[in-house]
Amino acid sequence: MKLIERDEYLKEMREVEGTPDIKVLTGVRRSGKSKLMDRFAEDLKNRHENANVIHINFNLIDFEDLQEYHRLEAYVEDHYQESCDNFVLIDEIQMCKGFEKAINSLHARGKYDIYVTGSNAFLQSSDLATLFVGRTYRIDVFPFSFREYSTYYAIDNPYKGLTQYLTEGGMAGSYLYRAPEQKYKYINDEVLKALIVRDIVRKQKIRNVQLLDKLIDYLMDNVGNITSVRSITDTLESNRTKADHKTIGKYIDYLCNSFAFYKIRRYDIRGKKYLRSDDKYYLSDQSFRYARLGIKNMDYGHILENIVAIELLRRGFETYIGVLYKKEVDFVTIRNGKTNYIQVAYDISEPSTLERELSPLRQIKDNYPKILLARTYQPEYEIDGVCVIDVADWLLGK
Repeated sequence: MKLIERDEYLKEMREVEGTPDIKVLTGVRRSGKSKLMDRFAEDLKNRHENANVIHINFNLIDFEDLQEYHRLEAYVEDHYQESCDNFVLIDEIQMCKGFEKAINSLHARGKYDIYVTGSNAFLQSSDLATLFVGRTYRIDVFPFSFREYSTYYAIDNPYKGLTQYLTEGGMAGSYLYRAPEQKYKYINDEVLKALIVRDIVRKQKIRNVQLLDKLIDYLMDNVGNITSVRSITDTLESNRTKADHKTIGKYIDYLCNSFAFYKIRRYDIRGKKYLRSDDKYYLSDQSFRYARLGIKNMDYGHILENIVAIELLRRGFETYIGVLYKKEVDFVTIRNGKTNYIQVAYDISEPSTLERELSPLRQIKDNYPKILLARTYQPEYEIDGVCVIDVADWLLGK
């Protein structure tokens, strides 16, 4: 398989190198965590003359004897070198029974720089504080961005490239297959089914798998729509699916903790406050929707909005849905005290569509940047103080 440098993740791993935190690589299944760990191990050896990298990959039979926490800690201790910088990199940590005891003990010794990856069933975002005694630093690993996708395929026309990316998505394992049917089968079998069965059904001991499946279909079909636990429950019950608010709320939490979906809250722009009711849910990769539901009734505008939402999270922005009077701004982003307002549209060639997309941004009275992302196929320009940028160029960081 062709490999590309995932520079932003490597940069972040280097920046926290040497800190006392336990570094935990998280993200949806098959997003590239293991490959990133392999690359970081090489990087450490290339940059440090005295690096002692203790790299354990439980996918390999070589380390089968270490699948018990006493033996895992003993192995690391046996490979410690006094005169070196000692790095411990452990992939698929959940395959070691009682792994948290070994990691906590190694961390307490204060002589190792520790990095781990594992199944989302065991390293869900809500579990980290209870699993590990020491402070953890979480690095969220997403599927390939459009920039990474373009690098992988050496795309020279970003506008055509984005059309491909809209449906192919960022699950790099699927790129090895030529036919779309084969790509989606890989995504459905290796990612979605594994995530649902192993990461959620087994760990959470879910009995009503049919309800979970219908909830997933609903959320996928309503990407980019404002929704709530109550409205989802009511819709499912109206379609003769027995559901209750408490169960739906728990199932949504499980899906978000497994990084299948990301919840984006609403933000009152005028009142400068966060709203508790009604959220949006975005898929960690848009290809999940195609693989599970096909292209019937596809709303490409919402799929493009999904891509932008994940890109904003990937870039480290606090991201919210903007509410101004009765209008909605697709995204309000905040970082280092600076705010941006972003509207996303697939096609603004019709004057009425352009006006509809500009209208919410025009009503915002502060001086923070206002951006409209769309498929314009032309360089950036400005209308009434709003920067109009082709979304392919924006995704590439131009």
